[in-house]
Amino acid sequence: MKESKRILTAEDIKRVLSRLTHQIIERNPDPQELMLIGIQTRGVYLAERIQQLIQEIEKVPVSLGVLDITLYRDDLTTIGPKPVVRETKIAEDINNKVVILIDDVLFTGRTVRAALDEIMDFGRPKRVELLVLIDRGHRELPIRADFVGKNIPTSKQEIVEVKLMEADKIDEVMVTIQDHSQD
Repeated sequence: MKESKRILTAEDIKRVLSRLTHQIIERNPDPQELMLIGIQTRGVYLAERIQQLIQEIEKVPVSLGVLDITLYRDDLTTIGPKPVVRETKIAEDINNKVVILIDDVLFTGRTVRAALDEIMDFGRPKRVELLVLIDRGHRELPIRADFVGKNIPTSKQEIVEVKLMEADKIDEVMVTIQDHSQD
């Protein structure tokens, strides 16, 4: 038996992304110095939305990259015999750029560590900042987000599920509690 609770609605997500976009602009006054890099899959959709918002506000183009960290994971051998590798696409030079690394959920920090390793293979950014829609705690590595949409304290048994229109046909964030009492 599972129990789910909606944490963010579509309107909430829109409002949070607007706030995060304004925080990025405040901290980084030269948007042409920015490169947004979304981590596959939902981090890419969030990065695209933020890119559009920055461009609407600042009236200048903002670079966008896509990162698949599968081959950089420290648990690659445990996720199955044929891991699905998606596209990594960083078409522009990242040297001396302010890279905003974007993901949907920050949990243990291992995805971000893998993403940092991969980014460094593309060059030396001026700075790397981390933006996450949800920070649920439980860090295993010393990683902290610079921009957080919402902090959601969870137990390790809870699952945070970010659903975005581009992949799931709905915008919402749910926390699902696994009930193991029937096991």
